[in-house]
Amino acid sequence: MTIRLLPPNLVNQIAAGEVVERPASALKELVENAIDAEATRIDIVLNDGGRTLIVVTDNGCGMTSQELMVAVDRHATSKLPSDDLLEIKYLGFRGEALPAIGSVARLTVTSRVAGADSGWYMVVAGGRKDGPVPAPHPRGTRIEVRDIFFATPARLKFLKSAQTELSYAVDAIERLAMAHPDISFTLTADGKQRLNLPAGLTQGDLFDAHLERLGFILGKDFAANALPVAAEREGIKLYGYIGVPTFNRGNALAQYLFVNGRPVRDRLLAGAVRAAYQDFLAHNRHPYVVLFLDLPQREVDVNVHPAKAEVRFRDSGLVRGLMVGALKHALAEAGHRASTTVATGALGSFQAGGYRSLNLRPPAAQGGGYGLAYAMQAPHDGENQGLAEGESLFALAPSAPDATPVEVVEADYRSHPLGVARAQVHETYIVAQTGDGIVIVDQHAAHERLVYERMKVALAEGGISRQILLIPEVIELDEASAARVAARAPELAELGLVLEAFGGKSIVVREVPALLGETDVVGLVKDLADDLASVDEALTLKDRLGDVCGTLACHGAVRAGRRLNGAEMNALLRQMEVTPHAGQCNHGRPTYVELKLTDIERLFGRR
Repeated sequence: MTIRLLPPNLVNQIAAGEVVERPASALKELVENAIDAEATRIDIVLNDGGRTLIVVTDNGCGMTSQELMVAVDRHATSKLPSDDLLEIKYLGFRGEALPAIGSVARLTVTSRVAGADSGWYMVVAGGRKDGPVPAPHPRGTRIEVRDIFFATPARLKFLKSAQTELSYAVDAIERLAMAHPDISFTLTADGKQRLNLPAGLTQGDLFDAHLERLGFILGKDFAANALPVAAEREGIKLYGYIGVPTFNRGNALAQYLFVNGRPVRDRLLAGAVRAAYQDFLAHNRHPYVVLFLDLPQREVDVNVHPAKAEVRFRDSGLVRGLMVGALKHALAEAGHRASTTVATGALGSFQAGGYRSLNLRPPAAQGGGYGLAYAMQAPHDGENQGLAEGESLFALAPSAPDATPVEVVEADYRSHPLGVARAQVHETYIVAQTGDGIVIVDQHAAHERLVYERMKVALAEGGISRQILLIPEVIELDEASAARVAARAPELAELGLVLEAFGGKSIVVREVPALLGETDVVGLVKDLADDLASVDEALTLKDRLGDVCGTLACHGAVRAGRRLNGAEMNALLRQMEVTPHAGQCNHGRPTYVELKLTDIERLFGRR
């Protein structure tokens, strides 16, 4: 076998395989070049998802004829001012985008610098160069790519439908537009405008400009449910917006991460987001996140991936710690806030239609009564079931000394964010009146979050108080589950659950966390055994504190079907108002729905 040098056209096609995966890849490289050229407006035209035509026009600095000739050669770049690979201060860098695209497509470039008599025009088709020649053109650059992969037809077979390729292209532009709110972007596909993102209209700071751009791209719901994030540590800055936990979705496609203005898909950063939300979301739910990380160039290597989609940090632990801490702080600042989309969804569940929608007979057919059977009782002042005299289920606040049950006078509903309890529906939901509407609370989900937060506070302050069982509970498990639980007995004791092995397949429970009150000990231990099956043996339970405490809190929370009196319901509302993250349970579901009076009036046609 003879060793030989590959011809230049084949070398360029191999490079194109790394840089130009699909039309969206070529588009991303061209738009990044326009951003680096200090353009303030970028216009994009696509046909057939970019397979037959890609046009990118900008008003940037442009290129001279000499620069244009060099720009279409391999390893030619203006993005590296010195020979130090760590001093990459621009988005595009590899110096292979234009020659790689020109080797597999028909590429034309027209450009003009400010003050020049004319622009210059050059063609590269299948690796062949022609030009440059003078051509009329305003300041800036226009790049046209036709018939992508015509020189490598086998690659065309791997492209998806035109609509799918267009969706990739739109996503690439939206990501770049998020990072550059000071640049206007338009994208027209097959004659129809798909994106029109004006430059920042808000005369404010960077946060305002970013949120305005994110509202255009992600929608008004994101803007209404976004929490600002801002943190800095050892020269590393983190800023952006994250969604409240109840504003989530079933995949991670709404997580946008940027490093020095460059959109990336990085496992370290994605893992930090999961860690920050682990107390608030179920494993199959994902938050909305748009975060920007700025750090010195020498602290990050952006050239570890041909498409620059991945990065490598010099101190990954510092970056991860900064992100987790900043996101948790922002979530804590949100207090009991829940997503506005919860109320929208609730309103959408109501159906107009009178008797037919409620399946009722007209009043005349029922002797003048409506015949609507409902399970609603007003708050009563009877005895607390299962409680000693004068004791309330909510007597202990999770984090605030003033969150105790109190008698609430009639006018107090205007002074409390969650209002005053008016009724309990189906012995599961609390209906409260606020100053401008009503609030419906899921009593189990709400109290589950309160118990969970109280457990975290108790652990931070030195440990969870325990309650000795009068008669120890013996629980039968399978042998493997019993062994797992027994092996974790010392760690469970720190969480207030004292147990030990009792034969090959049994566990005896002697003490339980006092916070749980009366609970189903058998069900609790069986659920813990299932949780421990998914915990790596090398991890301590404190590493999985969210899962274990969540299970304990779920068993200690007020159950659906438990009748509460007025004082207990109002105590629950007051504690929610002063407890962090009370807007969602440990699984990310909302604990309450708020309906404004205007929304209710709209349901009845009053607006």
